[in-house]
Amino acid sequence: MTASERAHVLLNRVRALHEEWARLARGLDEEAVHAPSGLPGWTRAHLLSHLARNADGLVNLLTWAKSGVETPMYAGEAARDDDIERGAYRSAGEIAEDVVASAARFVEVASTMPDDAWQVRVRARQGREIPAEFVLWLRLSETAIHLADLDLGYDFARVAELLGAEFEIVVGNAIGMYGGELPAVLLVAVGADGTRHEWRMGTGEPVKLTGSPGDVLAWITGRSDGSTLDGTAPPLPHWL
Repeated sequence: MTASERAHVLLNRVRALHEEWARLARGLDEEAVHAPSGLPGWTRAHLLSHLARNADGLVNLLTWAKSGVETPMYAGEAARDDDIERGAYRSAGEIAEDVVASAARFVEVASTMPDDAWQVRVRARQGREIPAEFVLWLRLSETAIHLADLDLGYDFARVAELLGAEFEIVVGNAIGMYGGELPAVLLVAVGADGTRHEWRMGTGEPVKLTGSPGDVLAWITGRSDGSTLDGTAPPLPHWL
């Protein structure tokens, strides 16, 4: 499979999640959009504004890969945080349309990427060098994981199901986004149909943790303390 063919598959998955976000965002009234999300200190408006700015930041990385002109994801951490904070105090309608329009911009740029541009290396928010193809994985992770954070009826079991065949790599990407040293863990997800995925973290003799795909995804993204997993889950560093 070529880079463009892989990108096509991933972009279709992202499109489907964008449609789900559009439906949810447009269904929120003023009270609901400014109510707390599942993330400490953030309302749903903060989370929706973050999702929109994430799309624009990732467009910057795709533009960098396409043009060869360095275009950072954000102007800086302070600018990113300020944009989210300001965006959270808009009306429900403004926020919803921003979510939809920013998602459309992302899809438009991703759809016109030349095949060779997908392998151009760019720098993600944390300074890590990645091939442009990985930008699609980043967007897929953001649009999937944050569905549970909206606190609108999506749990991580449903999110894992929505990820489908991409679930394994999204968990692997989540592991890779941690800063600092990870505890030694053999992480095992076992689906209802018996499908099994394994990831090795840290160094040394690992603790084995086993659970459903949803429980594994919730723990590795810092949304759970791991108490629903089989095994004693060690604490994780802060997940970016």
